[in-house]
Amino acid sequence: MTQDELKRKVAEAALDYAKGVAVLGIGTGSTVNYLIDCLADIKQQIDGAVSSSEASTERLKKLGIPVLDLNDVGTLEVYLDGADEINPRKQLIKGGGAALTREKIIAAASRKFVCIADQSKYVEVLGRFPLPVEVIPMARSYVARQLVKLGGQPVWREGCVTDNGGQILDVHNLSILDPIAMEKEINNIAGVISCGIFAMRPADLVLLGTEQGVKRLD
Repeated sequence: MTQDELKRKVAEAALDYAKGVAVLGIGTGSTVNYLIDCLADIKQQIDGAVSSSEASTERLKKLGIPVLDLNDVGTLEVYLDGADEINPRKQLIKGGGAALTREKIIAAASRKFVCIADQSKYVEVLGRFPLPVEVIPMARSYVARQLVKLGGQPVWREGCVTDNGGQILDVHNLSILDPIAMEKEINNIAGVISCGIFAMRPADLVLLGTEQGVKRLD
C-alpha cells in the first residue's frame, strides 16, 4: 500500500468518530484532506465544523459544510486532526502545515482529540521531524537564539506566513525526551506564539494506518 492509500484508509476509519456529532473540529494537512473528502458521505448529519486553517475552511465550504467560529460554538465534542510525529504516549509534533496554533486551540477546546496518521509518523522519541515554532515576526532572531541554547538548530521557513500573521522556525536536531517540559520551556520564550509539541494536551485516541489495517492507540 502507498502512503496515500494508508492515509485514505485511516481517514475512512475516522468517520466512525464523526457520525452523530453535530459540530466537528477539523484540522489541517494531507490526511485531513482525505477525511474532509470522506465527510461528503455524511454531510447531511453535520451542522458545521470549526476549522484550524484557511485551507481546510475552503475545502469544507466546497462540500457545503458550514464553517463556524469557535467563539460561537464553545466546547467541541470531537476534534479530528493529523500529526507529523506521534510517540507511544500519544504526544505529538504538529505544524508541518503551519496551522499549529489554531490546531492547539481547537484541541484544547475539545473533549476528545482523535489523531489520524499513517504508520510512518509513529516514533519512540519525538524530534526527528523538525519542530515547528510559530513566532511574532519581530522576535524571530531572538527566539532562534534561545532555541539554539536548548540544543536545536532553527531554520526560518522563508516565505511562510501563518493564518495568524506569524512566521515559522523549524527546529532540527532536538531529541525531545520530556515533551511536556520542552513544550512549556519553548512556549515561555518571549515572542513565541506557540510551539508544535502537543504534550500538555495530547491526543486521546490515535488511529494509525498500517499495512495490517488501522490500529488504535487508546
